[in-house]
Amino acid sequence: MSAPTELEVNRRLDCKGLSCPLPIVRTKKAMDEMDPGQVIEVQATDRGSVADIQGWAKNTGHHYLGTIEEDQVLKHYLRKSRPDEVKEEQKYPYIASNEDLRARITGQDAITILDVREPAEYAFGRIPGARSIPLGELEQRAGELNPDEEIYVVCRTGSRSDLACRLLADIGFKQVKNVTPGMSDWEGPVERALGK
Repeated sequence: MSAPTELEVNRRLDCKGLSCPLPIVRTKKAMDEMDPGQVIEVQATDRGSVADIQGWAKNTGHHYLGTIEEDQVLKHYLRKSRPDEVKEEQKYPYIASNEDLRARITGQDAITILDVREPAEYAFGRIPGARSIPLGELEQRAGELNPDEEIYVVCRTGSRSDLACRLLADIGFKQVKNVTPGMSDWEGPVERALGK
């Protein structure tokens, strides 16, 4: 645990208690109102926000400076890039609906379901047979997946899974699909390690 730190920032954004995709939505809006070179501190309690903020920054060209945790609050620091550094935000083009995935499961097709939510989210409700690799660990653990298999990537809303699909495609995975809207609207079978 680090000692409390007060960094000089141009703006503080309170996203405590919000879950994906709201911290990113609010960060994007705040960054649009800032000048290039200015630094924002995004305060969040959602553990998944670490990978979300890093992935979003990488995707847009803004500079992720780091994260400090104080009293169970994650403080993410980002510097707004100059216009020549900013990238147009891309969305992963290959999408499957929840219904598409349910049909593939019902048909007992040979597919891999990859759940990139945080371990607690996975424990409280997941698609039966889904593999858990949180987005923040995916780059290091991608070798656990077969790049030749058809992979359906799931998160809560389709945001983290979008980042995960782009990451996998960038390292040579050819058959990756982002499942939207994901677990927030999943009506198929669910298994739980915890709770009812």
